[in-house]
Amino acid sequence: MLWAMLTLDIANCLSDRVGEHGLDPARIDASGPTGQAVAALTERLSRSRGSGMERWRDLAKDPMRSAHVSAVKRCVDERRGRFENLVVLGIGGSALGSIALHAALNDPVYNALPNKARGGPRLFVLDNIDPDHFAAHLAALEKLGGLKKTLFNVVSKSGETAETAAQFMVVRERLKAALGKAHREHLLVTTDPAKGTMRAICDDEGYPTLPVPEGVGGRFSVLSPVGLFSAAMCGIDIESLLDGAAEIDEACSTTKLDENPAAMLAVVLVELAARKGKSNHVLMPYCNALAALGDWWAQLWAESLGKRVQTVAGENHVGFTPIRAVGATDQHSQMQLYRDGPNDKVVCFVEVERFREAVTIPEGLDAEAIGYLHGRTMAQLLAAEKRATEYALVASARPNLTIHLPVVDAHHVGQFIYLWELATAYAGGMLGIDAYDQPAVELGKQATFGLMGRAGYEDLKEAVERTLG
Repeated sequence: MLWAMLTLDIANCLSDRVGEHGLDPARIDASGPTGQAVAALTERLSRSRGSGMERWRDLAKDPMRSAHVSAVKRCVDERRGRFENLVVLGIGGSALGSIALHAALNDPVYNALPNKARGGPRLFVLDNIDPDHFAAHLAALEKLGGLKKTLFNVVSKSGETAETAAQFMVVRERLKAALGKAHREHLLVTTDPAKGTMRAICDDEGYPTLPVPEGVGGRFSVLSPVGLFSAAMCGIDIESLLDGAAEIDEACSTTKLDENPAAMLAVVLVELAARKGKSNHVLMPYCNALAALGDWWAQLWAESLGKRVQTVAGENHVGFTPIRAVGATDQHSQMQLYRDGPNDKVVCFVEVERFREAVTIPEGLDAEAIGYLHGRTMAQLLAAEKRATEYALVASARPNLTIHLPVVDAHHVGQFIYLWELATAYAGGMLGIDAYDQPAVELGKQATFGLMGRAGYEDLKEAVERTLG
């Protein structure tokens, strides 16, 4: 089957549309200096793929793909029909991808459907340690078949992430109390295949596992077993998801800037930030199903690219602030700021060409002011809202671009995910940073260890109390 490719429209980011706030088209000429620099970066990324922290680039390719898909499908087959509830315990990259895939590709009211009408168990992703939120979900599970009908997928590469470790310890204790030795059948742990605290626990306790691949950071892990297991368990076509990612990977292998959508996306956003001060990036899909992908994207874009770097001129801080919105809803809440507030943003629309459902607005209401809606569809209205907002932004000289998705299905969601992952790699190269570390996150984690009494972190506890009083 031939699939349509998502497309990227950057016309509203250029100076001939938005004047001095846009880029000179010469800046993105494939034969010019930027195009030549991107060609060199593409070649460099080609050489480094599959090494270090760039193993995520091979998740949609064999042999990694076949190994992961086989392992995931085996785990799903062994558990199919046995559970009414699937609970993912994780945080950040261990959770956001699962949430996004489920929201995009399953029925909006999936969990409310009868058992026979769903593609698998109900899915709950517990990605925080708010005690009321956590306890409420555990209580609800008791009313939805109980622990005997619930599978917990614990996602933690090391096992030392405090939030997930705390969740795991609570759940494990309750499972043991309710089910005894059989509690092992209700746990599946996605973790490092060879080392770490969680690996040792699983080996000692006999818990079944799936791998978090070496060289795949959390925010790049959605196309690994980290995200694939819950997706497959709930009926999502993971092969099609990976096919879409592979298709974008192939399309972006070219060194020609004007034919490489990931490189072009990165160039436009990086250049608008560097040259025009547009360092706030809004992702605004006109589709509710894609809203949760905004949360996944926000972590990817912020954690990968927000870095402190040393240059010959001294210390510099780079990166962009991701902002999540959804159309048409946020036309009525955020658009006033985007049009009349500081001109420091680029709005990235996502437009869906075909929706699954056709909802026609009926005639019969005798009200002249809204008669123009008679016989039109909600999809037509949503498309008009997006185009009108695009026009309004251009009228205010506010740069914006559009990613066009033919339809929201596993194949095109796979394309979208890989597009942004690769755009992140390009942007990191352009900024001269390591897109795969997160040093600024570590101090907060380590201070938490100290405050909670972990041995070896006493000095940090004292530092916190000395600083904050």
